[in-house]
Amino acid sequence: MKLGDGVEQAIHSVLVLSGLAADGVLAAAALAEYHGVSTSYLLKHLQALAGAGILQSVPGPKGGYRLARPADKISLLDIVLAVEGAAPAFRCAEIRQRGPFPLAPEFSKAPCAVNAAMLKAEQAYRAELRKVSLADLETDKATPLGAAINQRSCAFLDRHERRQPHPN
Repeated sequence: MKLGDGVEQAIHSVLVLSGLAADGVLAAAALAEYHGVSTSYLLKHLQALAGAGILQSVPGPKGGYRLARPADKISLLDIVLAVEGAAPAFRCAEIRQRGPFPLAPEFSKAPCAVNAAMLKAEQAYRAELRKVSLADLETDKATPLGAAINQRSCAFLDRHERRQPHPN
């Protein structure tokens, strides 16, 4: 299974947004700059995340994006489904019905073993993504990598974070 680049961009963008102050927002262009990606491509995913209730979009020239709910209430599955959609990765086209010796239609009323196995694997994959919250992905600032990530994001947020009051 191959997830689109938008999934990685969305997860990392939501992680950056989790570091904002309660009244902070970050413009899509700033997030795109931070990750070195296309603003228009990232914006499409940010809008999908807002539509899914993961992000809040704050309009206006000083607007941007922030988390719509706490980081511990956002799972990796929430983000993947917002970006990729809820349809299963494997879609049975019932090819047993094609070719020179197709199976009779009555044999295609129930899923074949291939479809059943693929759906079972997808359920396991989704269950694992559901277990991991955004808060679980926060880096340990005591490690060299965690300290470097924290230093980079703090410096960036200091320059680009905008203040917008949260609606009551």
